[in-house]
Amino acid sequence: MTLNFEIEKPTPKNCSTNVNSYLEFTRCAIEMMKIKLIIYKNMLCIIHCKAINCCIFKLPNNKIHMHNIKTNFDKFLQLITKNAKDLIMEEGNFKFYPKKPKMSDCEILALSLCSEAMSIDSENYFWGKIKSQSTDFPNLIDRSNYNRRRRNLIGFYNQLTQNLADQLNEGENIFIVDSMPLPVCNIARANRSNVLREDFETSPDKGYSAITKTYFYGYKLHLITSLKGVYKSVDITKASVHDIHYLDDVKQSSLNNCTLLGDKGYLSSEYKVDLFHTSKIELQTPKRRNQSDFSKYPYVFAKSRKRIETQFSQLADQFMIKRNYAKTFLGMCTRIWGKIAAFTLLQAINHSNDKPLNQIKYALL
Repeated sequence: MTLNFEIEKPTPKNCSTNVNSYLEFTRCAIEMMKIKLIIYKNMLCIIHCKAINCCIFKLPNNKIHMHNIKTNFDKFLQLITKNAKDLIMEEGNFKFYPKKPKMSDCEILALSLCSEAMSIDSENYFWGKIKSQSTDFPNLIDRSNYNRRRRNLIGFYNQLTQNLADQLNEGENIFIVDSMPLPVCNIARANRSNVLREDFETSPDKGYSAITKTYFYGYKLHLITSLKGVYKSVDITKASVHDIHYLDDVKQSSLNNCTLLGDKGYLSSEYKVDLFHTSKIELQTPKRRNQSDFSKYPYVFAKSRKRIETQFSQLADQFMIKRNYAKTFLGMCTRIWGKIAAFTLLQAINHSNDKPLNQIKYALL
């Protein structure tokens, strides 16, 4: 497509050259060239946008599914009803209610996981967005009722996550264990903070992070994943609990007949022998250089452990797992389990769409 512009040249009245006319002609030619460049530039933008099926004139009318709450809610609700059908009693509920609730338990879970997957950490903001789309959620319940029922469904978060993880981890026999700090507040405010102190057994305390080489006040998240980065087991302990004591809980989990990769925090010959005799778990950790039987840690194991470090970064950045708005220990656990369930759900969506498993930012596109 070519654009032709004919510029009418001024005709001098006399044979002598009219300087003013030539100056006017030059000015008109420059203006027309500017218009021509602008038109060509706009044409190239339109052609480029059509090539990616995203014409610039249609952008304002398009809905981006990643930020569409109703679209993501329907997607999560379908996955929950499909993977938790053995747990559902009737009308989408996991337990019996004498009076039929406006929103089912599956819808409560879908709404909670939707906010976590969309990185909406402020419940006040999320609830405001839902109320602005009241036509999409005609059975919306009161916010306090929603929070109460969500805390009561914490056990079903774990069962749903376990069902999805078992499907994704089928055939896996090598797993990774590690921990990350979950600060409750700044350590300078630890002595006067009353958050999560309703019970001594579950109250936070001070611990040390070997990665940042700093002390913090809160809890530790212990996580076991496969080499793919899919959840296998999770637990929360006080910050002062050493990583190696989590191996006692590993014996009670469903983990057996496998290899478990850990860092130097899990180095113990006693625990290594105990895990192998009780659950046939082979614990592989790097040795300290001052040990008599020191040998270099295999490169393949060191490289494989980076997967769980990346997963901790995703949980901290996209899911903001280190931010705490809970006032009770049960409320904090509900938030943590919800974030891990949403992470696993996004991995399942990527798996069903033949996408890279851990590119969770693009799972909802």
